[in-house]
Amino acid sequence: MKWKLTLKYLLSTVIVAMIVVQLNIAIAIFISVMINADSSQNGHGIFNNVEAFVRDFNKNIFNDTDDINNVYVNDKGKEILKKDKMWIQILDSDGSVIYKYNAPNNIRNKYTPVQLINTYKYAGVEDNKSTVLVAEKNINNYSYTYLIGFPMNKVSRTSIVTESESLRNIISKVILAIIIVDCIVATVIGYIFSKSLTKPVKSIIGGVEDLAGGNYESYYKEKGIYKPVFNKLNNLADTLKSNERERKKIESMRNEWIANISHDIKTPLASIKGYAELMSSGYDIEVDEVSQYAEIIDSKANYIKELVDDLNLTMKLKDGYSNISREEKNIVSLVRGCIIDILNNPKYNNVYIDFNSKEDNIVLKIDELLMKRAINNLLYNSIIHNNEDVSIKVNIILDEKTHIIIEDNGRGISEEDLKYIFERYYRGTNTGHAHKGSGLGMAISRDIVKAHNGDIKVESNIGSGTKIEIIL
Repeated sequence: MKWKLTLKYLLSTVIVAMIVVQLNIAIAIFISVMINADSSQNGHGIFNNVEAFVRDFNKNIFNDTDDINNVYVNDKGKEILKKDKMWIQILDSDGSVIYKYNAPNNIRNKYTPVQLINTYKYAGVEDNKSTVLVAEKNINNYSYTYLIGFPMNKVSRTSIVTESESLRNIISKVILAIIIVDCIVATVIGYIFSKSLTKPVKSIIGGVEDLAGGNYESYYKEKGIYKPVFNKLNNLADTLKSNERERKKIESMRNEWIANISHDIKTPLASIKGYAELMSSGYDIEVDEVSQYAEIIDSKANYIKELVDDLNLTMKLKDGYSNISREEKNIVSLVRGCIIDILNNPKYNNVYIDFNSKEDNIVLKIDELLMKRAINNLLYNSIIHNNEDVSIKVNIILDEKTHIIIEDNGRGISEEDLKYIFERYYRGTNTGHAHKGSGLGMAISRDIVKAHNGDIKVESNIGSGTKIEIIL
């Protein structure tokens, strides 16, 4: 995987480098052609296109008489020649010099055709300090030949004479060598460039592999073009680490809960078994004692049944229990009925519950039995987890939704317990020996509310009571 990524970047870089080289060559050729064309059209830049300058210089050569030897260069031409340290010789048809300006004293005054050819071909004369170009001027049907000499430090020319096939071979080899060198350079640069790109990618791949393997401790420096990726990788590691801690904590709570439930079932079962063995042993037992033992067995059996029912219900709700019987019910009457049932229980005749609702009739489509279970769970939690003098307020408020608020002035819930208050298997630190139960009451209430597409919130502080709000 890593080598494939490196190879992909390497090939891409080589291709890009080759395209850039070819574009540079094309641009260089284009610029050269444009410069030559510009020089030819505008007549500027003597040393940019000397051949065009030499041809155009015949505009400055004149003969105003019938004497063919009376040829001359005008003042403008002289100024141009003098300014750039050039010279001129004008020859008649026999090759004799009939006019010269600014020419060196040691050059010949007559040229044979061969000498003219050699002078042009090899770009110099005897003094070997000038580059000479030849052109022609026709005046009154008489053809003059003129030579213009340029300083060699400004204008030079090299003639190459070779066989066509040999020239093609040389050019082919040069082009091949350039391509090979370009490929080598592009490959080296591309490899270096691709390494700089793929190195952080390898780190990212390694980080993902670490996370997949459960190693959340690695930290990656957030720098370079992949800085946002490394940032998200570090954040993901932190999140997974936090989730793993929570998972282990929930797992520990679940195991502890199972142990507690096992103990809670085992204890009443021991009582049931003991009294059942006593009653079936044949001992002489009084009738009132039999009745007493039977009540104890029934009570312990009911306790076990409640635990099993809680387990059954919470599993159904956990799996998205949708088999709820929704009917239109007055939620105000339902909550009021739950409170009345509690207050009518002699066990809780000292409990104070204040109920308030501005609305007498709020109709919602709910499962009456499940909703009663949720309300009762919350009310009983406020009673059994607080002192006997606890005061409970229940308010129902109707705006866009229905809000059922249960608030007490009891002990409150610690911040640590509050985080897990709706977790299954959790028993808070306020739960003592007298308050044993399945530990599923709050989770069941939350799941029932969620099954009705509602929400439940809790606020609490140690010493200042607890406030629970159901929103339907």
